[in-house]
Amino acid sequence: MPFLLALAADPGAPERTWPLYLATALALGFDETHLPSGVAIAEWRAETARLLATDAEAEARRLDAWVAEASDDRERRSRERARKMFDFGWAQRTATAELAAYDAVRAGLPTLRALLGDTDAGVRATAAYAVGWFPEESADSLAALSALLGTERDPAVITNALISAGLLDGRDLLHRIREHLAGTEPGPRWAAAIALARLDEADAPVIARLAASCTSPPELEADFLNGEVRLYSALSLAALDETPPDAVQAVIEGLARTSDAESFSMAEVVLRLTFGTPVRPLPPFADLTPVQRQAVRTIAELPPDSWRWTNLMEILDAWGVPTDHDDCRRYAGLA
Repeated sequence: MPFLLALAADPGAPERTWPLYLATALALGFDETHLPSGVAIAEWRAETARLLATDAEAEARRLDAWVAEASDDRERRSRERARKMFDFGWAQRTATAELAAYDAVRAGLPTLRALLGDTDAGVRATAAYAVGWFPEESADSLAALSALLGTERDPAVITNALISAGLLDGRDLLHRIREHLAGTEPGPRWAAAIALARLDEADAPVIARLAASCTSPPELEADFLNGEVRLYSALSLAALDETPPDAVQAVIEGLARTSDAESFSMAEVVLRLTFGTPVRPLPPFADLTPVQRQAVRTIAELPPDSWRWTNLMEILDAWGVPTDHDDCRRYAGLA
């Protein structure tokens, strides 16, 4: 990790954003697993400590109990497959290595914060993305982000900085974040809504901005979630204590406008918003609520290039929705 960060900090090195992206990916894995809330580092450390403190026999007993607690045959079969594939030694080694990689990048945060002042806007933007994943160092990182936001003019840098401020619980920056929500730049305006939702400040203007971004995502540069503005907006709306019906409609409409790989994560958000928890098997279509019927019908009407993905099949199966396209259309009364 020090080598990657040293490359990023060397003004003479080419493509300096890529070492930053690589270091962040090694620390986190896929960032989608941590969004929209951010890295739950206390839980991560506690689970790693638990796994390292136990032994193979005790872990086997725990997993056997987990399989026995399955709510139905489908879930039990899924847990049994996971149980059979589990290797205790590999799990311990992996847990140790993953947390060590995270802590190695965390140790380099002074370098990352210094790069917030780099002359290259791309480096500043990537550094602003990277610092948001380390809540244990939030005080120093928020101070650096505040200084950056006080002078920065590049929209991509501001966009990443605002989202990181939200992930780090930067409530002292609420006034500045709201200024960007009221601004005209698409990226910072959207990022401000994402940050405010994360900070439990999702009033009507925030929800309206996120809903609009589900149906018609603005064109902008953002590193979080690979720049998937629609999905990040939907995840933020789904994370609210209570998502208004109009916002749920916006997420469903957003799903209807997806295709191919973009569909499956949006479908999962829609099912979570409309069903709450999986219902297996689903009742007759007519017995669903109107919004549940709309959700299933929208999924059934997704194009064939969405239905070719195993990812979508697995999500639908988990929620009790027919996994064959024709069967789903028949269930929804479309065939």
